[in-house]
Amino acid sequence: MNLPKRVRLVEVGPRDGLQNEAKPVSVEDKVRLIDALTNAGHSAVEAGSFVSPKWVPQMANTDQVMARIPCWCRTSRA
Repeated sequence: MNLPKRVRLVEVGPRDGLQNEAKPVSVEDKVRLIDALTNAGHSAVEAGSFVSPKWVPQMANTDQVMARIPCWCRTSRA
C-alpha cells in the first residue's frame, strides 16, 4: 500500500453541516462552534460560504460570521 506521507484534514461542519439545518443558526452560535473547533486543534475550518441566501439560507450571514472570527493568524479558515 502506497500511503501519502502527509494528509490535510479540513473541518467542514460550520459550512456543509449547518447548511441543511431547518432552523436558522445564529451568528453567535456559528462563531462559538468555529472557535471550539479551532481550540480543539483543527487548523483548517470552512466557516461558511458566500452563496445566494435564496438557495442556502443558512449561509446568509457568512459575512457577519467571518467578521467576528478572532485570531485569523493562527488557523486557516475558508
